[in-house]
Amino acid sequence: MHAYQSAFLKLALEHEVLKFGSFTLKSGRTSPYFFNLGKISSGGAMRELGKAYAQALQQAGIGYDMLFGPAYKGIPLVTAVALALAEQGRDVPYAYNRKEAKDHGEGGTLVGAAPKGRVVIVDDVLTAGTALREAVRLLRAAGAEPVAAVIALDRQEKGPSGASAVQEMERDSGIRVLPLVNVRSLLDYLSQGAADPATIDAIRAYQAQYGV
Repeated sequence: MHAYQSAFLKLALEHEVLKFGSFTLKSGRTSPYFFNLGKISSGGAMRELGKAYAQALQQAGIGYDMLFGPAYKGIPLVTAVALALAEQGRDVPYAYNRKEAKDHGEGGTLVGAAPKGRVVIVDDVLTAGTALREAVRLLRAAGAEPVAAVIALDRQEKGPSGASAVQEMERDSGIRVLPLVNVRSLLDYLSQGAADPATIDAIRAYQAQYGV
């Protein structure tokens, strides 16, 4: 496990981004864990989160020219990642979108740097993939080339098609999806004393039933 993955999971547990218990998901499944990146709500925590995303992007070794954050959760995330990259010596332009187009001022739905070149999308999680698919469409319509999306967690869970949300996204859009962590790395981390054995067993049982 990379250092940024351990740091991210430590941050997630400290801020209750990752909680254990019994949670009903949108799919109707009862999950032994729940992940909500919206719990990151302080400057210090967001700074650490931005660092983890930046390091995951660097670890992937892909070439890119700018970043894009889908509304709404992707907006603070892409800002944090751009700041983290700047602190490491790379000043990368970024943009984001509005949900509703402005009919005054500069107008339109896109804000920030003009989309061009190879673009990495920055978002929180991938469930149905609606926001990411819309981001891919917007970027291509603007003449840019989306090449990857960085997300926080891959649940590695089967959807209706039998593939995971990440697998479906990669197949349908042709871009790479780069999670900071997946359930396998989460279980590795929890097994080092970060959770009780009953919680770990419950997650393993859930993945045995629903995992890809």
